[in-house]
Amino acid sequence: MEIRKTRPLLFMPPLIFLAIIGLFVFGMTRENATDLPSTMVGRETPPLSLTPLGDFPMVTTEALRGPGVKLLNFWASWCVGCRLEHPVLVKMAEAGGQIYGADYKDDKGVTYLMGKGNPYVAVSQDERGRTGIDWGVYGIPETFIIDGNGNVTHRHIGAITEEVMRDTIMPLMAEAEARS
Repeated sequence: MEIRKTRPLLFMPPLIFLAIIGLFVFGMTRENATDLPSTMVGRETPPLSLTPLGDFPMVTTEALRGPGVKLLNFWASWCVGCRLEHPVLVKMAEAGGQIYGADYKDDKGVTYLMGKGNPYVAVSQDERGRTGIDWGVYGIPETFIIDGNGNVTHRHIGAITEEVMRDTIMPLMAEAEARS
């Protein structure tokens, strides 16, 4: 009799395994499987908890909520992806793009910008990562497009390459400008 009581339990591990496989297959076949959804898209920019970065102008909540489409870029000097996207941001800034920066948990941001160029209209430090948490940042670099009404319209995860700038960021900024 004891054998019959334990037999149903023998089927549990394979059933659990099959259920997990089913979840993986579902997750991999869904539309935009690599996208990480952002709770910020469609919402007003949250208040910032940033500190000054050297003598650079500070990023303010008011500036992000003001007129014109802009980018808020979370970056750090120690971040490889941030180093890759930096020249692209410098080019965009030279072309007149409004880019704001949040130096994320970094103590060498001033030295980095002085040596590599500063693409930011204003840049501040997110010393403890509090602003990053408020914005839902998973890892850096992450960049948010903000419309002229102060609402987040898009979040880009990862380095902004020339292709990403041309094919994704610029068209989305033009779209946000048209709606503002």
